[in-house]
Amino acid sequence: MGMRQPPYFYDYGDTMAFLTLERDGGILTATMNQPETRNALTGNTAVQEFVQLCDTVRKDASVKVLILTGAGPIFSSGGNVKDMKRFFDDALTPDLIREEYRQGIQQIPNALYQLDVPVICAVNGPAIGAGLDLTCMCDIRIAAESATFAESFVRVGIVPGDGGAWLLPRAVGMAKASEMAFTGEAISAQ
Repeated sequence: MGMRQPPYFYDYGDTMAFLTLERDGGILTATMNQPETRNALTGNTAVQEFVQLCDTVRKDASVKVLILTGAGPIFSSGGNVKDMKRFFDDALTPDLIREEYRQGIQQIPNALYQLDVPVICAVNGPAIGAGLDLTCMCDIRIAAESATFAESFVRVGIVPGDGGAWLLPRAVGMAKASEMAFTGEAISAQ
């Protein structure tokens, strides 16, 4: 791992396709900015931008903390079920599905894990499926009263391939994680 260096390596005022970045001193806020899709984490664009963001933060010594949040009333709906439908329609083999996960959504926890700065998740509304798992990838979670959390994968017949099965028990304990994973029911921020 290389040394973190100033100056800024990225214009933090720019907007990417999925993330909007805002800089205030040593605080970098990344906002998932696709409220029309409920900030769905499906597709290469979202994954690539998270990886690019983390790579940039790792190299920039002036960033002291990263805050993740969502635009609109929903933090993140997780994956877009319509986009995930191809996993079932294409009759992919288990090996191909595993590789799809590795080259896709699993890059986000790997990139966040490489950061030397704390990552705070500002949960402004529902965090569902991969959206919930994204909150578990962060060091600190701060939830608005409107926030709800659901490990909803069971409702569409899939497993949390983004790391949620490993992350959630570490965040809420095994009993609560099992209840959330087996029922898919939402819990409130309280």
